Amino acid sequence: YKFDGFRFDGVTSMMYTHHGLQMAFTGNYSEYFGLATDVDAVVYLMLVNDLIHGLFPNAITIGEDVSGMPTFCIPVQDGGVGFDFRLHMAIADKWIEMLKKRDEDWRMGDIVHTLTNRRWLEKCVAYAESHDQALVGDKTIAFWLMDKDMYDFMALDRPSTPAIDRGIPLHKMIRLITMGLGGEGYLNFMGNEFGHPEWIDFPRGDQRLPGGRFIPGNNNSYDKCRRRFDLATSADAKYLRYRGLKEFDVAMQHLEEKYGFMTSELQFISRKDEGDRIIVFERGNLVFVFNFHWNSSYSDYRVGCLKPGKYKIVLDSDEAEFGGFSRLSHDAEFFTTDGWYDDRPCSFMVYTPSRTAVVYALADE
Repeated sequence: YKFDGFRFDGVTSMMYTHHGLQMAFTGNYSEYFGLATDVDAVVYLMLVNDLIHGLFPNAITIGEDVSGMPTFCIPVQDGGVGFDFRLHMAIADKWIEMLKKRDEDWRMGDIVHTLTNRRWLEKCVAYAESHDQALVGDKTIAFWLMDKDMYDFMALDRPSTPAIDRGIPLHKMIRLITMGLGGEGYLNFMGNEFGHPEWIDFPRGDQRLPGGRFIPGNNNSYDKCRRRFDLATSADAKYLRYRGLKEFDVAMQHLEEKYGFMTSELQFISRKDEGDRIIVFERGNLVFVFNFHWNSSYSDYRVGCLKPGKYKIVLDSDEAEFGGFSRLSHDAEFFTTDGWYDDRPCSFMVYTPSRTAVVYALADE
């Protein structure tokens, strides 16, 4: 993967004498710089980051911190803890929380707040799901969305179902908005890129805890101890809907490779409309338009932008290649008009179909 470094697991439990247990961090500085802070542990993290970066300047250090410790990703010489990135763990938990609700109860402002709730100039790695969601006891995002229909209706020669027609678009939208707004890095958990249907379960025997509680094992089975990459990469994958989800992931990565939007300092959310279920934001030189409405498509929908000119579609989650319905023309050109709209100096009109994510860029870039 052409990067090297260290990932520090569970550092929240190190940095505080209460170990983060039964603690809801609000961002108040007294929660981080008070008597509950384990100074020795924080100094250890500063020393280890200073050592790593001193010996290997190109090494990357990533810390798993849920508390939001200020200066966590500021260099040690500037008084920080010294990590390069923080894992943005709240995003995955938020998506599972949302998926337990009806579509009508999703709040655009809640989604945007969770994705952008990070400290300025402290870089985060965003992800839609990880092992915390995919291990036994929980479900992958794809399974939350499509449930048992994944076993019978993911073949292209089988009729689709309402759960499939809902799940595939939302799976793409969840990943793209997480990548677009969630941080300066993106973690693709194994299988998330193509909608892995099942949980992971490592071989384990029965356990009896010291208190007497009995935890049943799985008879040391290896049955669920794998990732079904064959669903997206085998010769038969072209007949399955997983292939479209995987191709969308490839397109997302190529979009970032070409435009570098995740490392841009320009990030502006111009619209989070609870009635229309629309989220519009700019990241770098791109304009992202998300329509989370379950059945409403909008013609001549005006979106704000910073730069004037002619825009084109550079990524469309509704493309047939990605398992979509091909409701948008990629030959269309979108010309801006001057005048403030949604706190932006320019705007242009788009067609935004239901449950789609579309990314626009200036045609000459």
